[in-house]
Amino acid sequence: MGTPSSYFPSIEAKYGQPVAHWLKLLQGMKGLKHMDMVAALKNDHGMGHGHANALVAHHMAENKAVKA
Repeated sequence: MGTPSSYFPSIEAKYGQPVAHWLKLLQGMKGLKHMDMVAALKNDHGMGHGHANALVAHHMAENKAVKA
């Protein structure tokens, strides 16, 4: 498996939105656990598990770096 960001080009191509759109959406899910965010992307936006997981992993790592 590649890094989460290695999925970004295919996520943008498949779902028609830039990665920034999805990361902003995840910002609005403060307080949810990793798998709850993945489930929201899958259920509410029809995203596949791998793509949703990659976005959430990147989002969580980015926020962890900001807090450190």
